[in-house]
Amino acid sequence: MNLKIRKAKKTDAEGILNLIVELAKFEKLAPPDKKAQVRLIKDAFSPDPFFEILIALNGSKPVGYAFYFFTYSTFLAKRTLYLEDIFVSEKYRSSGIGEKLFGELIKIAKKKKCGRLDFTVLDWNKKAMKFYNRLGAKALKEWVYYRLSL
Repeated sequence: MNLKIRKAKKTDAEGILNLIVELAKFEKLAPPDKKAQVRLIKDAFSPDPFFEILIALNGSKPVGYAFYFFTYSTFLAKRTLYLEDIFVSEKYRSSGIGEKLFGELIKIAKKKKCGRLDFTVLDWNKKAMKFYNRLGAKALKEWVYYRLSL
């Protein structure tokens, strides 16, 4: 495998969208519609992007990504790197790509002097939980994740 991980470019848009559709199928969710896809690419590659994307390439083929952005912890008085999505195409799982993407996120968080890296995991995704536990992450038992859809 000829793996490369780098910050995504606008020219990666089609590959990123294809991977998002693959993630939606994996999670048994509807993928973003065409309007949402246009907004996503616009928001990712605007002069002041809402989030950042790391892309994993096998040669020139997109095989994984990580979407992330920064929040702030008032108690730590430091940034938090929030991992929105990390995904590796099914054919390329268990080959170390997820671990390399996660490692790059840790490097970014340290460079930005973050106090922590936060993310959520679907309760049925035991393989992902095992992966994160192996990397030293801990589930937060005392916090309940809420959402208000607008």
